[in-house]
Amino acid sequence: MVNTELQRREFIKKMGAAGLAAMGTSLAGSSFLNSCSSPGIPATADTVILLWMAGGMAHTETFDPKTYVPFEKGVESKRVLSTFPKVPTNVDDLYFSEGLESIGQVMDKGTIIRSYRSGDLGHILHTRHQYHWHTCYEPPQSVQPPHVGAWISKELGPLNQVIPPFISIGQRFTVGEAEELKAFHSAGFLGTEYGPFLIPDPSTGLESVRPPRGMGLKRFESRNQLYNELIKNSTFQDNGSDYQKESLKRSMEQAYILLNSPEAKAFDLSQEPKEVYDVYNTGRFGLGCLLAKRLAMNGARFISVSTEYVPFLGWDTHENGHERLVKMKEVIDRPVAQLIKDLDESGHLDRTLIILASEFSRDAILEGRPGAKVKDQVDQPDKIEDEKFYGMHRHFTDGSSVLMWGGGIKKGMVYGKTADERPCSSIENTVVIDQIHQTIYHALGIPPGTNYEIEGRPFYTTPDGKGVPIHEVLASYR
Repeated sequence: MVNTELQRREFIKKMGAAGLAAMGTSLAGSSFLNSCSSPGIPATADTVILLWMAGGMAHTETFDPKTYVPFEKGVESKRVLSTFPKVPTNVDDLYFSEGLESIGQVMDKGTIIRSYRSGDLGHILHTRHQYHWHTCYEPPQSVQPPHVGAWISKELGPLNQVIPPFISIGQRFTVGEAEELKAFHSAGFLGTEYGPFLIPDPSTGLESVRPPRGMGLKRFESRNQLYNELIKNSTFQDNGSDYQKESLKRSMEQAYILLNSPEAKAFDLSQEPKEVYDVYNTGRFGLGCLLAKRLAMNGARFISVSTEYVPFLGWDTHENGHERLVKMKEVIDRPVAQLIKDLDESGHLDRTLIILASEFSRDAILEGRPGAKVKDQVDQPDKIEDEKFYGMHRHFTDGSSVLMWGGGIKKGMVYGKTADERPCSSIENTVVIDQIHQTIYHALGIPPGTNYEIEGRPFYTTPDGKGVPIHEVLASYR
């Protein structure tokens, strides 16, 4: 016999803790709305997909290769700049590192920025830099800043009244620095209704929007009773403002609309033909790209797909850097390229801005950046006798790559440059995080002065409202 009361409570907890809600304020209908552009800034994109390389992706090992130094016992660490040979892309004079051939074949549809510089936050901590990247604000803050996806959800509203505007795929919150990760997966002061709909495992995406087995899709109790129980079992009980409580209530209401809607099928990867599924299926990240494609085509505003940050796994290469990157490239190369191709062929790429980025890069020798070196977190010998030391194991913040496609971005462009010799720092057209954010907002038609008054002061999308877009990468720039 099914314990429906226990399942009901678990379902409530799941929705509250994981943000199971579509975050719009309107409850009527499921039709698509027109893009909500701000006067004077014509939008070139309606949807954003962020492909998040969590853990620190080494630029010299991926999209900005330098001199290839093969492994041999006794090789000096200072000689090692790239552990992979270069391979051509379909853009003249643009090379990636071996293992990224598929992404290289879609670069005629996008731009690579090779001069991103991460924030100087002192001691390297992944979640601090990820917080900075996703919110544009350095932690800690007296006011919780919204995630970039929450700003977009708030300012533009839903494209589809049923599909959540802001969806985050692939990151679990039961591993590693869980609380630190939760800190920036938030709408902050904007309210719960604009926060992320969290799907840790894309292969169970449809299950994320269903109540527990045995309840069916009908509301199992009145809206107010559900809301009151959720509030009683949440942190809002003691310190939630009326605004936040009302925002949470609207989240719950939208959750039920989604539960009862045919649009829930957008989360079901079994709807895809097997041959398509197999192309994307390199693991959770690859299937996340497939789910992102389906959600973008069905009206999500902002979708993040993460390779997932777990300390010392994935891109967080503290050792065995070369071997680990062979595997990480296998995880991302095919599905990222296929996502670009599928959206292009379906006609969605023109209005979908896709970004591939990481919190910072890596180096074999330097920890931090020149002139702001921080304490070494990884032991690296002067001479490499064991292959586990062959690779980029230290955290490097002075140069990194960001890739962009669609949504008004120039095609076949290379912007910025890093030095060819160590330190492989940004040396031309350096880009910082507020420029990335304002480029996204500009493409969506959100003006740079957007702000709300919080605790008696204006709080902008980027600090002090001074961020400017990288106009040179925008196709509409003259």
